[in-house]
Amino acid sequence: LIPCYRKPKTKRAKRFLEKREPKLKENTKNAMLIKGGNANSTVTEVLKDIYAVKKPFAILYKKKNITRPFEDQTSLEFFSKKSDCSLFLFGSHNKKRPNNLVIGRMFDYHVLDMIELGVEKFVSLKDVKNSKCPEGTKPMLIFAGDMFDVNEEYRRLKSLLIDFFRGPSVPSIRLAGLECVLHFTAVDGKIYMRSYKVLLKKSGCKIPRIELEEMGLSLDLVMRRTHLASDDLYKLSLKQPKALKPKKKKNISHDVLGTTYGRIHMQKQDLSKLQTRKMKGLKKRPAEKSAEGGGSRPKKSKSA
Repeated sequence: LIPCYRKPKTKRAKRFLEKREPKLKENTKNAMLIKGGNANSTVTEVLKDIYAVKKPFAILYKKKNITRPFEDQTSLEFFSKKSDCSLFLFGSHNKKRPNNLVIGRMFDYHVLDMIELGVEKFVSLKDVKNSKCPEGTKPMLIFAGDMFDVNEEYRRLKSLLIDFFRGPSVPSIRLAGLECVLHFTAVDGKIYMRSYKVLLKKSGCKIPRIELEEMGLSLDLVMRRTHLASDDLYKLSLKQPKALKPKKKKNISHDVLGTTYGRIHMQKQDLSKLQTRKMKGLKKRPAEKSAEGGGSRPKKSKSA
């Protein structure tokens, strides 16, 4: 019998296995871009441009791989485990489905979601002669269209696109680092993807004037086939460890507008000992003092 776990013999193998171990805070998701056995030049250029936007968190397979994701997913799962990638983009071309892209993600090295998109129009990064964003830039994602909120397939596609292009999670944001914008619009059964570069111009005040300059990677997509995970499996993939869940704070509530209310527990106050402002009108009169003392003392006679 072959053991399921083999103890590493070198420090390099030990670091490799520790890198793939489950963590409380997962690593940045990598994507693998695979070219099908009958991919044409358009699909190849689309994969190259998406790889340029996704770098360095992407792996581009240059050789052709004869596989059909909707029929057999074993090869995708094999590549996912080999390259430690939880996202994939597969490009192919045939007479029935020309210029075909399959975008998907993995859960525990098994296909979770998979959506097939057809490329109807494509503008490459090379076709637009403008300055490009540097490698590793975290993009800003904008989604327009009611279909992303109404239709379940489009809602899952929106989640998949966010997962694919979001990049690493950062603790803080620098204004000059917001250079790239990816805009997705769903209208009339099509998805329009546009990419822009943010230009910060002088405005005469502290807040700069913002202009968007198109930099290429323009895609007109249409949704074809879908392979969505069941609700139970999808909820299981979103499950967080207990250590990351925020601890519930007692006696704190929020209303609809987001206002925070806190409840304070105090002992019963003795109002007779309450310190008030010292005013001449609040001073006790001699009659009140004598009533509290239980009687009046005789006045001393002045000596002659």
